[in-house]
Amino acid sequence: MKKTDSKDTMTASRHIDNYIKDLTDWRGDSLRRLRKLILATDPNLTEEWKWDTPVWSYKGNVVAGGVFKDHVKLNFFKGASLKDPNGLFNAGPDAKASRGIDFHEGEKIDESALQDLVREAVAYNASGGKKK
Repeated sequence: MKKTDSKDTMTASRHIDNYIKDLTDWRGDSLRRLRKLILATDPNLTEEWKWDTPVWSYKGNVVAGGVFKDHVKLNFFKGASLKDPNGLFNAGPDAKASRGIDFHEGEKIDESALQDLVREAVAYNASGGKKK
């Protein structure tokens, strides 16, 4: 695991700002929009910069944002334990713990369903990993 240099004084939010700014195509716009949705979902979420990627956490890792050549991914660290009534998870169905959502260029984001999933992930972490 690559850690940020201990002499690095840049905040996680600044790292994420710079990361998004460097993405000059649709992926930057998509990640910017997803970030805004995630942060608006729950004021308890904290932005972190881990593994050279944005991570939002509350009492543990909740979701990470990743950028790939043809898609932007949100990876829910404990996605296998979450209900997904809207069928948003489309990546990693066989992973033991995590589940992901891959967003491709031009795809519509179901903002309400995504925020419901983020809320459920935050509640799961807040419960100490116990399903309601």
